[in-house]
Amino acid sequence: MVKTMNVESFNLDHTKVKAPYIRLAGTTEGAKGDVIHKYDLRFKQPNKAHMEMPALHSLEHLTAELIRNHHDSVVDLGPMGCQTGFYLTVLNDDSYEGILDTVEKTLKDVLEAEEVPACNEVQCGWAASHSLEGAKELAHEMLAKKDEWNSVF
Repeated sequence: MVKTMNVESFNLDHTKVKAPYIRLAGTTEGAKGDVIHKYDLRFKQPNKAHMEMPALHSLEHLTAELIRNHHDSVVDLGPMGCQTGFYLTVLNDDSYEGILDTVEKTLKDVLEAEEVPACNEVQCGWAASHSLEGAKELAHEMLAKKDEWNSVF
């Protein structure tokens, strides 16, 4: 029997999921009643494929900036260390369909982008590691399988 871990994703059987998908990974309620919803935006099949770092890095910059044009309660969007996806956290919004719509609109914006935001040494800690073309390719791949986003297993 596998021991239950403190980190939600460590309790997810990565051999059984089927990427791409978007799933609610958990909720956390604050002392004053606010609720943080954490979503697993999985772009690549765990242990079979991963995003190359320059493309992932640029997609992170683009989505972190652009998603806020479509959703008022984004707390954060950050990459997974395994390079297979991102975590999206939002405040007080439990609309799964709304999140799917927000992600779709954001990825469509990525496809239209002409530059990676904050891609310079002043605003980025590793400005040399970016690929706008790679980010667009990842966005295109994810959008092409939009009908699969709500099927995790």
